[in-house]
Amino acid sequence: MEIPYLYISLILILASYLFTSHFRRRASNLPPTVFPSFPIIGHLYLLKPPLYRTLAKISTKYGPIVHLRFGSRRVLLVSSPSAVEECFTKNDITFANRPRMLFGKIIGLNYTTLAWTPYGDNWRNLRRIASIEILSIHRLNEFHDIRVDEGRLLIRKLLSNYSSPVTVKSVFYEQTLNVMMRMISGKRYFGGDKLEEEGKQLRQILDDSFVLAGASNIGDYLPILSWLGVKRLEKKLIALKERRDVFFQGLIEQVREGNGDQARNKRKTMIELLLSLQESDPEYYTDALIRNFVLVILGGRTDTSSGTMEWAMSLLLNHPQVLQKAKNEIDRNVGTHRLVEESDMPNLPYLRCIINETLRLYPPGPIFIPHESSDDCVVGGYNIPRGTMLLVNQWAIQHDPKVWTDPERFDPKRFEGLDGTRDGFKLLPFGSGRTSCPGEGLAVRMVGVTLGLIIQCFDWERVSEAMVDMTEGPGLTMPKAEPLVAKCKPRLEMQNLLSQL
Repeated sequence: MEIPYLYISLILILASYLFTSHFRRRASNLPPTVFPSFPIIGHLYLLKPPLYRTLAKISTKYGPIVHLRFGSRRVLLVSSPSAVEECFTKNDITFANRPRMLFGKIIGLNYTTLAWTPYGDNWRNLRRIASIEILSIHRLNEFHDIRVDEGRLLIRKLLSNYSSPVTVKSVFYEQTLNVMMRMISGKRYFGGDKLEEEGKQLRQILDDSFVLAGASNIGDYLPILSWLGVKRLEKKLIALKERRDVFFQGLIEQVREGNGDQARNKRKTMIELLLSLQESDPEYYTDALIRNFVLVILGGRTDTSSGTMEWAMSLLLNHPQVLQKAKNEIDRNVGTHRLVEESDMPNLPYLRCIINETLRLYPPGPIFIPHESSDDCVVGGYNIPRGTMLLVNQWAIQHDPKVWTDPERFDPKRFEGLDGTRDGFKLLPFGSGRTSCPGEGLAVRMVGVTLGLIIQCFDWERVSEAMVDMTEGPGLTMPKAEPLVAKCKPRLEMQNLLSQL
């Protein structure tokens, strides 16, 4: 007879907890929340992959500003342009921090790298180096010939293998990695025989980094599990960090010895520039800082840019009339006597519309990297306590029928007249505020001119009559579930020019 009393007692305790939590939340003027929030786990029971779709359903039901609990963490879920604007304008400094999580502790060098360091002097200095010393317009212009060279290499590679189906992301990834590594260390990994194995090693390191960055660490939300010895992910991260350190320390030593690209016209690679800063302040610009700084810049550009181009080509192959319109625009404004150049982009507005519509439908970061409030603040009239983790569901905003007409339809024309890649706070592919992506300028150049080149030079078609599968796969940057494989052949109008490459 004692067992029913135990059940009744547990039910009463749970009911009391839920009742008091509800009224405490209302008294604190917190945003709407999901009922129930269980003791210890909070709302973790709700989370199912893909996370951006799960969170979008929650926002549809409870509103664009929702308060959740992921274990011990308070979470602010935001999914409307007005709420995002409030977070990154009025409360920009308040939300400039990152939450302390296992990945940032190990891979982020104990929260000291650009992606993980708290807002303050170290963050400002690293951001200045990224925005002014490394990725400024002046520096990007210095490396313009590298991007031209790699664009031509991509065209030659497609020409030599056009009789076989093309795994699209692979060629984009290798081109992007070549550009980035020539800027970083003067090395080209793909397109020659000597460094191909080293390039594959680097690619594996980057792939593993994205997989582990997207891995869910329950200890970030339920610390007691870490205390109880849940260490498998931690061991993987430590092993990854060691591999990364060995690889990039080797690059640093090679640059020190002068083994970089000898055809760079005396311009400094990223590592050379950072080593010159090390000479004036060796205690701050350590080799560890250089390794991790370079990795942040590299990791933020390779998979995201190549993934965006793969999604764009998938959309174009499923909408051949859009592909033909882009081709006509290039023929009209560039012609067939020379290749598309970065300077042509202002005269190719429809191509820019295609890129923006791709970024809207398939954002490389469907959920912004988490932020955390450093102080109490107000968003949408609700009180947000200090230490609340901010999740911005960019995917939900960009698929919201209240924000976009017929949001699931691929319609590049919706961006006609938009100059750039931002549309207020409705389209933010590179984030917003102080922590927005410093590599936006490079990404825009790379994606625009690469798509322009392959549309100008080749006729593309699907490998079968079936439409390209647009299913999203798991991962931090929302890759395609099925990699795009397509057929291409040189355009007759371009054969004279292509024969000279």
